[in-house]
Amino acid sequence: MTDTTTTHVVDTVANAIETPEREQPFAALGLKEDEYARIREILGRRPTSGELAMYSVMWSEHCSYKSSKIYLRQFGQKVSPAMKKNLMVGMGENAGVVDVGEGWAVTFKVESHNHPSYIEPFQGAATGVGGIVRDIISMGARPVAVMDQLRFGAIDNPDTARVVHGVVSGISFYGNCLGLPNIGGETYFDPVYQGNPLVNALSVGVLRHEDLHLANASGAGNKVVLFGARTGGDGIGGASILASDTFSAGGPTKRPAVQVGDPFAEKVLIECCLELFRDKLVEGIQDLGAAGISCATSELASNGDGGMFIELDKVLLRDPSLTAEEILMSESQERMMAVVRPELLDAFLAVTAKWDVETSVLGEVTETGRLVINWKGEEIVNVDPRTVAVDGPVYERPVAYPTWIDALQDDSASVLGRPTTGDALREQTLALLGSANLADKGWVTDQYDYFVGGNTALAFPDDAGMIRVDEESGLGFAIATDANGRYCQLDPKQGAQLALAEAYRNVAASGAVPVAVTDCLNFGSPENPEVMWQFSQAVEGLSDACLELEIPVTGGNVSFYNQTGDTPIFPTPVVGVLGVIDDVARRIPSGWQDEGENIYLLGITREELDGSAWAGTIHGHLGGHPPAVDLAAERSLAEALHAAAQEGLISSAHDLADGGLAQALAESVMRFGVGARVWLTEIEERDGVDAATALFSESTARVIVSVPREDDVKFRGLCEGRGIPVLRIGVTDAEVGAQPVLEVQDLFTIGVEELRGVHRSTLPEHFGPTVA
Repeated sequence: MTDTTTTHVVDTVANAIETPEREQPFAALGLKEDEYARIREILGRRPTSGELAMYSVMWSEHCSYKSSKIYLRQFGQKVSPAMKKNLMVGMGENAGVVDVGEGWAVTFKVESHNHPSYIEPFQGAATGVGGIVRDIISMGARPVAVMDQLRFGAIDNPDTARVVHGVVSGISFYGNCLGLPNIGGETYFDPVYQGNPLVNALSVGVLRHEDLHLANASGAGNKVVLFGARTGGDGIGGASILASDTFSAGGPTKRPAVQVGDPFAEKVLIECCLELFRDKLVEGIQDLGAAGISCATSELASNGDGGMFIELDKVLLRDPSLTAEEILMSESQERMMAVVRPELLDAFLAVTAKWDVETSVLGEVTETGRLVINWKGEEIVNVDPRTVAVDGPVYERPVAYPTWIDALQDDSASVLGRPTTGDALREQTLALLGSANLADKGWVTDQYDYFVGGNTALAFPDDAGMIRVDEESGLGFAIATDANGRYCQLDPKQGAQLALAEAYRNVAASGAVPVAVTDCLNFGSPENPEVMWQFSQAVEGLSDACLELEIPVTGGNVSFYNQTGDTPIFPTPVVGVLGVIDDVARRIPSGWQDEGENIYLLGITREELDGSAWAGTIHGHLGGHPPAVDLAAERSLAEALHAAAQEGLISSAHDLADGGLAQALAESVMRFGVGARVWLTEIEERDGVDAATALFSESTARVIVSVPREDDVKFRGLCEGRGIPVLRIGVTDAEVGAQPVLEVQDLFTIGVEELRGVHRSTLPEHFGPTVA
């Protein structure tokens, strides 16, 4: 059989003009017939194989946002003056940037790497971390932390273990090798994610205001330089069919579609980029992520003067058999593209040589308004870069109200049997504590280094992660992410708002002030009208809520096609909230450390068990309406928590969410091993609920705090002055025979050791011992 790689004839622009009728495999590359026709119309001829490769990948859902664009505009339209105040860079760049004071800025973003992480969990997850970190570097920032938001199938399904082991190992390997602390995140299990796990990765970086850089190719004659790892055949999805236009008996070589990561190469790249920025040797740097060189060249040219000339055969290769089309589409990791003034090129090359980073000058910026790419002296691409990177298709896909949702919402958890005796309440509290989604995630998080770098102020299992930005002043940021797919399945609009509200509350509970949002919107197929309805509702809900709370969305990611067969995942809009704290010494942990303090519940408890962890764990039930969202109450609560933290009135704070009060109390007791004696009678009387609802309801805008006795009067006055409902529900210090316990008066008592035993055993039972 003939080796197609050696006989591959490059498809030039001249050849495309001469052979207009040649059939091209556009459908196999994911292009629709009308999209292919539009490309021919734009070019006035058929595209070359290289151009087809570029358009197919840049017009894909992943790169072009063609199904979501019309909805995402709301994030830019629903904006108040207060939302713009601290926003330095908003949507549309590699990552959002927020002014956090004292001349410092923070850049952060969350993205998905879902499909690769199912096919090859280790590399899929590892390169997800690598990709989001490079987005942060390209803004001129030093990455300082990562987080991850994970959704897996049923915990007892045999395939779940394969994915969990691979994903967690990949994240810990890449992040730990980079020396970045992993300071928080989420891990959930549900059968709906069985064939489509979600791996979302978030990274945060810090920079001085004057070090901010945006990537664009301006200045005719400036050099275009590729540096970092060599280009290989990994991460090419389907492009290899371009090596031959028809499938011969042997078929084309199927390149691996999942990238392979090298964190040590990336660590060197971080230091190299920061030095290039520091010495002002670059006009801009663009990371190479999805769509590789196709994306970097077309985006840089579109964002600059509009023209660029590239000699593709100057790209350094790991695999010399790669065709021009494969080089254009390769998603090999740890690569960056820089625009460099000619007189600074030698200095630039001296820095890359110092860091032992391989570099090749590919071409230069032009004034032609065209992106021209040559291969061995022949022109294989000649396009207007904006038609590739900016002006792709925009779809207004059909939207349909789901046929099944009314019946689902009518099936309320209010009909489910609730425990009334102390023994039954105790049993169900422990069942929730040991359930897959509420159990201790130490099996996952112990594989991560949370303290590397020496600036971590809070991490697992606190409500938010927190990093010190300035050693002298103590200035820092907090970040939390949340999403509840069960709520979103019941009501995607309310579910998205609940995700924002919980992340906002978690940041506030750490003592920080919430200031900005990033999101990763994970949904099923956009070709399903019911999924598009869910998506439209979620974006509307999230944008409305951000406007009401006055915190801007700085950027994010949309991930569609998360489904197995015709069954989509639950809508899972992951929302990350960034907060600022003027001194990390004032941070608030999520559990009490001292005996004799008063425990207060802030907020009102309602009968809100629909979609709750209690309904799912105890009854296997999902139905009804999710808890009501009260954003005004969330804002007031956050302001009160910040004021109390500033005055040093509270020693711990823990938000109430999944599992309600019972889960929050158990976690607060386990945090430092200090017991608590709690009574429910006043909650039951004031809020008109029974004991089970008091313990398991998931009503929002609630938090429990511990207050030293000497600050009691002041704290109550602060809450009452701000109209925050406040109830003293217990004291810290309960012991039975010198053993700390959680005692719910007149109902049940559970020792801290029993709580920890139940809480910590679930994941090791399914995945093996926790890493020591």
